[in-house]
Amino acid sequence: MTRSATSPEPYGYRRDRAVPAFDDAFPIIMFDGECVLCSRFVRFVLRRDRRGRMRFLAAQSPLGEALYRHLGLTIGAYETYVLLENGHARVKSDAALRIFALLGFPWHLLTIGAIAPRAWRDWLYDLVARNRYKWFGARDTCYVPTAAEAERFIA
Repeated sequence: MTRSATSPEPYGYRRDRAVPAFDDAFPIIMFDGECVLCSRFVRFVLRRDRRGRMRFLAAQSPLGEALYRHLGLTIGAYETYVLLENGHARVKSDAALRIFALLGFPWHLLTIGAIAPRAWRDWLYDLVARNRYKWFGARDTCYVPTAAEAERFIA
């Protein structure tokens, strides 16, 4: 079962006039573009997504904020990855586990973490999310992709 933020209806954001149209044919990872840990994770995924399937969207972008609003998430509190895939939004540990699954071998082996109760996984996820700036730092501006990466990012 896909755990959604507040919009369990597949592709519900397409009917929301506040959400600009965008290409959602590929899985999209929305991330905190000012978070050093989050930006490092994006680089990690870019290097390991051999098929180039995943796309990236900074939560601070106009589209990212519109999607956050649509999903009932708090603007400015970008404490979760949001994975949009097949019209569904996954958050927190569900998003992280699905991202690892999409990366294939050997990274999909990390999905063994799904055997832990979601409450435990999300507690750990929230602990890291709350402390990510203190532990890893923050950027003054959002992550800027290289020219070679630019086609994988949604503006």
